[in-house]
Amino acid sequence: MSALAAEALNRCRKGTPPLTLDECAVLLEQIPDWALAEHDGHPILERRYSFADFACALAFANQVGALAEAADHHPMLQLQWGAVRVQWWTHVIPGLHRNDFIMAARTGALLDP
Repeated sequence: MSALAAEALNRCRKGTPPLTLDECAVLLEQIPDWALAEHDGHPILERRYSFADFACALAFANQVGALAEAADHHPMLQLQWGAVRVQWWTHVIPGLHRNDFIMAARTGALLDP
C-alpha cells in the first residue's frame, strides 16, 4: 500500500477550501493512473478500470463500495460490461480534498496491493 493510501482521512467541513490545481498536480504524481476531470463545473478525480467480464467489474465495484462505506466517503461509480469508472470528489466543499486522493490511492490498492 502506498504512503498516500495509508494516510488517515481528515473530516472535511463546509467552508474548507478545496485544493488548488497546483496542489492537485503534486498529489496526482502519487496516483499516476488517475486524471483530473470535471463534474458540474468542479474538478474531480477519475479513473477507468477494465475487466474481463461483467462479473469481475461488479465484484470490483462492490469492493470500492465497501471501502467507501468503511471510510464514510463515497464515489460515483459507473458500472458496465468489463469496466468500472470511479470518480472521487468532496461534495460538501465542492471540489477536491486530500481525502479524495487518499481514497483514489486506496481504490487502486484494491487491485495492486
